[in-house]
Amino acid sequence: VEMEQAAKAFLVALSDEQKAKASFAFGAAYDAPAAAKAPPVATSNPALPPPDERRNWHFIPRPRRGLAIKDMTTEQRLLAHGLLATGLSHRGYTKAVSIMSLESVLAILEKDRRGGAVRDPELYFFSIFGTPGKEPWGWRVEGHHLSLNFTAAGGVAPSVTPSFFGTNPGEVMEGPRKGTRILGVEEDLGRTLVKSLDEAQRKKAVILAEAPKEIANVPGRNDSKPEGIAWGDLTDAQRETLRALLREYLFRNRPDVAADELKKVSKKIDGLHFAWAGGFERGEPHYYRVQGGNFVLEYDNVQNGANHVHCVWRDFDHDFGADLLAEHYKASHAK
Repeated sequence: VEMEQAAKAFLVALSDEQKAKASFAFGAAYDAPAAAKAPPVATSNPALPPPDERRNWHFIPRPRRGLAIKDMTTEQRLLAHGLLATGLSHRGYTKAVSIMSLESVLAILEKDRRGGAVRDPELYFFSIFGTPGKEPWGWRVEGHHLSLNFTAAGGVAPSVTPSFFGTNPGEVMEGPRKGTRILGVEEDLGRTLVKSLDEAQRKKAVILAEAPKEIANVPGRNDSKPEGIAWGDLTDAQRETLRALLREYLFRNRPDVAADELKKVSKKIDGLHFAWAGGFERGEPHYYRVQGGNFVLEYDNVQNGANHVHCVWRDFDHDFGADLLAEHYKASHAK
């Protein structure tokens, strides 16, 4: 209800022109922005159908549809942030807006190379799919290094995946924000876990000596499989570290939804695996994945001298509300 009310308050504050940019039919077909030069990456896997606009997600700086923050009035921006806050916990909201703010840092770092015009902390787009309160419906907030996707149907907790957070720089190395590590906990918990493993455990956990340059489960791909060391091969202390890592990702979202998601994972926790690739020390390129069946957390820090973080939470049964929608349509058909 809170999310629905926030979405309605945001939409009613928009002009007709703005509303046309921000609003999409729930199953609206993908239609590339005029500036786009390539089809959506989500078509890259031939096993998957072409995406509708709602499922056309990505975390790279690219032309996007929706209403950008920079095209909103002060009042509208506040309402947009109010909507964002209904989907995230306090910690998650802080991470999200801090990621947006890093675009200003990048503009300075890349000024000589890019002219300082590409990076913009206001180039984050809000999109509403369907009519809030009339099921099903959903919304998205997306821009460079941030893609948050929400779907509601059937009067139950909304779907909140895919959920992508990234940072460049991973750690701000100079200037007034020196030392800032927005996704530092995600990095530190993964490293704590792999360094706690004994030699026999590491042989199971480490899947590659060199970290891959990107996460495997990018848009259009969901073909990775559980690898590494199984939950049952961890000690109690190591399991607690892994639980903390799970909570760090899941509880970026509002606590009630995150708690439901954690219960789902916990029911199948014996099938969970932790995989690591790359170096074990700070500053060395590294990667990890926590996966059990169709649930996956994935983290990669390789680019820009291992100071550029990508991390994602996917649930291939739940992404974009797939299971919610199946139940909703089944119930509607039965009526």
